[in-house]
Amino acid sequence: MSKNVLAELETVEKRDYFVKRDGLEFAGTHLLIEMWGATRLDDPDAIEATLREAALAAGATVLHAHTHRFSPFGGVSGVVVLAESHISIHTWPERDYAAIDIFMCGDCHPYESIPVLRQAFEPSNVQIAEHKRGLMP
Repeated sequence: MSKNVLAELETVEKRDYFVKRDGLEFAGTHLLIEMWGATRLDDPDAIEATLREAALAAGATVLHAHTHRFSPFGGVSGVVVLAESHISIHTWPERDYAAIDIFMCGDCHPYESIPVLRQAFEPSNVQIAEHKRGLMP
């Protein structure tokens, strides 16, 4: 291997995924999303596909995904593990409600996931809370 390739590999291995933005330094952005009046909350395959698409829209790297459907109401819990952290969902179809977490570090844009989620679940009401994780003192 050339010296340039070795130097590039060392840079990638030492990459710090902390975010530096607006004069702050932090591990990443954690969005807590509440969706009320939502639809299609009982289909694990469609939910997984939506979470994967939401991750890609934010510029994240999908590593693994898993969903599980519960009885008797058909609620779904799911997680997409990202190189940059995760997206998770828990649904209550009997209440038309979904709780979604998006935590991303590095050069990702978690807010870009929201239009994908809105289109898939068609909620009548969305509440979003943001928390900067690992905010440096």
